Formats: sequence, C-alpha cells, structure tokens
Amino acid sequence: MAPISIDGAITIPIAVASKALQAEMGKNIQLVMTIIVIFMAIASSVVSLCKPRAVQQSAFFNTLLTVTPFWLLMRVLGAVFILLTYLQVGPTIITSSDTGGLVLNDLIPVLFSVFLFAGMLLPLLLNFGLLEFCGTLMTKIMRPIFNLPGRSAIDCMASWLGDGSVGILMTTKQYESRFYTEREAAVIGTTFSAVSITFSLVVITQVKLEHLFIPFYLTISFAGIVAAIIVPKLPPLSWKKDHYIDQSPRHADDETVPKEHHVFSWGIEQALTRASQAGGFKYVFIEGIKNVVDMIFGVIPVVMAIGTIALILAEHSSIFSYLGMPFIPFLELLQIPEATEASKTIVVGFADMFIPSILASSIESDLTRFVIATLSVCQLIYMSEVGALLIGSKIPVNFGELFVIFILRTIVTLPIIALAGHIIF
Repeated sequence: MAPISIDGAITIPIAVASKALQAEMGKNIQLVMTIIVIFMAIASSVVSLCKPRAVQQSAFFNTLLTVTPFWLLMRVLGAVFILLTYLQVGPTIITSSDTGGLVLNDLIPVLFSVFLFAGMLLPLLLNFGLLEFCGTLMTKIMRPIFNLPGRSAIDCMASWLGDGSVGILMTTKQYESRFYTEREAAVIGTTFSAVSITFSLVVITQVKLEHLFIPFYLTISFAGIVAAIIVPKLPPLSWKKDHYIDQSPRHADDETVPKEHHVFSWGIEQALTRASQAGGFKYVFIEGIKNVVDMIFGVIPVVMAIGTIALILAEHSSIFSYLGMPFIPFLELLQIPEATEASKTIVVGFADMFIPSILASSIESDLTRFVIATLSVCQLIYMSEVGALLIGSKIPVNFGELFVIFILRTIVTLPIIALAGHIIF
C-alpha cells in the first residue's frame, strides 16, 4: 500500500502489479471470468435446490454458495449477460460496448487483477499489527471528526492511492472480524471508497482539462471531507446501529489509551499483540486464497449483473434525464452554464462514474465540464463497481440506501465544487 511514483504518477504496488497482470493475460481474463461466473450460477442453483451435505458442513463454501433467491437471480443474470457478451450473440442492448461490453472488457479485468493481488496480500495488512498501530495514532483525528475508528484511515489511503475496491475489500473483512460496527462499516464503505488518484486523472483528461489536475483534485479532497462529515449524520447512515456483525454493542472504551501508556507505546503494544496471533505461513496463505475466492467468485457475478442493468438504463432509457431535471434550478442558482445539459449527467453517475465525463466532453463551457468531472468523483457511489461491490458484500447497505446516499453527496458537494469552479475560471 506504500505510495510510489511510476512515470511521474503516484500509485501503489498492488495497482502496478494488477496492471501488469492485465497486460500479460490480455483477453484471457474475459474467458476465465466468463467460465467462473457461469460456474457460480450453476453451483449456486444446484446448492439451493439440492442442499448437499458436503457444502453445508463447510462454513466457507456454505457462505459462498448458499444465497437468498434475489442473489441467486443476480448470479444467474450475471451468467447470462457475461455469456452473451463474451460470445457477442443476442440483443445488442446487453452485449454492446456501452453496456455488458463495458463491464466485461473494461471493469472486470481490473477487478479480477486487483482482487487477486489484494486478496492474497490482505492478511499481511490486516493480521500483523499495522492497523492497530496506525489506528491508535489516528483515533484522535478520525473519532472526533468522522466518529470512526482510527484504523479506518488506512482504508481511506488504500482507496485514494490505489483503488476503491481495495478499500471495500478491507472494510468488509474488518466488519466480518468485528473491528467495525454496522454503522462504521456502512459509513466507511460509502464515504471513503473513492476512485484512485490515477483514475481521477483519467476523468479530468476525458473533459480536456488535465492541465487543471491539481486544483481539480484539491477540490475533490475538500468536498469529500465535507461530505464525510455531514452525510453520515443524516439518514440512512445515521440510522445504522453501532453493533458488530454478531449484534453485540460496541465497547465505549475500546479505543481508550491506558494511563500507564502514551499513544505511541500503546499502539506498539496493540500491534505486537495482534501480530502474535497472526498464525504461520500456511494459515496466512489459506486466508489469502479464501479472500480471493470470496471476492472473485462471490462478488464479480453480482457486478456483471447489476453493472449491466444500470448501464442499460443509462444508455437506453430517459430515466436519468428525468431524475436530473430537479437539479436544473439548482445548477442555475449556482450560475453553472448549460445547466440543462449538465443536469443530464448528474444522476447518470449512479450507473457508472465515467459516463458523466463522457457526456460532458461535448459541453462547451470549461466551468461546466470541470464541475461535472469533479462531481462525478465526489458522488462516489456508482453501480457498475462500488455500488455492486457494497451490495454484494456483507456491509449492511441496500440499493435504495445507496441511491439516497448518492443524492445526499451530490447535494452537499455540488455547491462547494461550483464555488471552486467559479474561483478557478
């Protein structure tokens, strides 16, 4: 997770390794993922119908393959979509490069490679004391400002420097391990799992304003911090319980530093205690394999289904144009040029965060393109990746709640972004 500079851009080693794997495997990733998604649909259907004893006796495989009817439907739809898209047969509304093709060819290879490396290496990050040490040091910042554990700062850094999916993976594992409560996991997953710095550069380049990258990213960071303070204090996030996954309440004193320690020494002691419980190489390796299987086999079928459906709605219906209409007076109040055209891009970001920038590239006003590009990153929730990953995980958020959070983030960050845009332009 340590930041490094490659060709003048800041990134992290996992991101570099994942890109190298994508380049090496090429189109083979799509074939492998097509086979896996189809296998998961068949296996989940068989387990749901037959309930084989061998699966039920294994906690890992039972959790992976036994799903509710809704998630079984998502896995089956994902298998149908990915097969049609890979073979390029059937309705073009599903298989085109703007819908199923975008998910299969652009998104899934990235998720596959990131999950492979992040899943294998995640035990090294979680089990050897780093989060306990940094968490103790960061508690006095994260708890008063965001009402979150100090260790959540590591999730934020992993997202900003690497990839939002890495942050969600970390958050999910820590929620399952009772380090985060329901409220904390939901807030971290929907507030700090931002796209990486490198992808932000892709967004601003798409709207032909790459020379403004520094003010663009400073605006994203400031608006994101304001949203992280305000949105969790509003429903639905404020309604989440401060209970762990097993419904036990959070201990009020679980971050208190004992009187005989200062913050640094207590962080060291906590880290060493955690590291002493990490287990040997075999345990760490098996846990890494389980992480990889859980994310690639369990999450990607859902991403294929939900991502494709969201993109079909965005590309082939007027639903997002209608949903964007209430924002026209808001944009006009903020003195954003071409407000009607801009409004069409606002809600479409819920389907995929890159679509607003694609639509904005035809808008003449530099100010409007800047606002749209910045807002698309600050909205953070988009169903082709982050939203589908959150729904597919055990983090307690549903589709309706994600849409409300998306709208709240839009309302909170848009005035800040508009002000920054007027200052810059």
